[in-house]
Amino acid sequence: MAAVLHGSAPTTPRVRAELQAAQTSSRALAAQYGLNPKTVLKWRKRSVTVDAPMGPKSRSTVLTQAEEAIIVEFRRRTLLPLDDVMGCLRDAIPRLTRSALHRCLVRHGISRLPKDENTSSKRKTFKETKIGYVHIDSAQFRSAEGKTHMFLAIDRVSKFVYAEFHATAEMATGGAFMRGVLAAFPYQIHTVLTDNGVAFTKNASTKWDGMRHVFDRVCDEHGIEHRLTKPYHPWTNGQAERMNRTVKDATVKAFHYETTQAL
Repeated sequence: MAAVLHGSAPTTPRVRAELQAAQTSSRALAAQYGLNPKTVLKWRKRSVTVDAPMGPKSRSTVLTQAEEAIIVEFRRRTLLPLDDVMGCLRDAIPRLTRSALHRCLVRHGISRLPKDENTSSKRKTFKETKIGYVHIDSAQFRSAEGKTHMFLAIDRVSKFVYAEFHATAEMATGGAFMRGVLAAFPYQIHTVLTDNGVAFTKNASTKWDGMRHVFDRVCDEHGIEHRLTKPYHPWTNGQAERMNRTVKDATVKAFHYETTQAL
């Protein structure tokens, strides 16, 4: 295994061995290798060619080996969080502090509890899909003239982005934006994912209306499947949500716009 050299070491193990085996003076060796004479003397006095170990010579701890054994065994048997372990063992180990407890758990490799599959997040990565799967969302922007609505579409695969600004976010606005998306995208769109906003689908007050939503009619004309996110699951449409924030960070959060046209 290769030896680990100190970051500022001016010599290598091979040079150090040559210094130790040389018969010439230290001053001559220093001139030959371009070293400080003190460095040459240091290595000529040593019998090894590796750097001396740095750092503390012993671990500083307020806990005895028996106390550490108690902590480790208690943690492994109970799998309690750090603060709960601290509360249970405080009376048995009076010198125990939170920092000392944490360092002890780290030393023994049990500072992180195993993940519980039943309580862990159920969020999964997107399935692999072909180009043409578009996420669509809307967001409010403000200028000196008042608020305006930005409609944004981003392809899941290619990350191609198209955006428009509209004064309202009504049913007709969603359909008009979808036509703009179809004109702007340079390839066929097969699936569109939106939230349950009024610009994209019927809300609770109009769900009994038999008329097809304008946005859905545009999708039907071009053979596009329209999917909706589940309520309270905004991460499903996270690509569009994240791009909305990116656009805001580069515009209204960095500059002041007098008009919507300037924005």
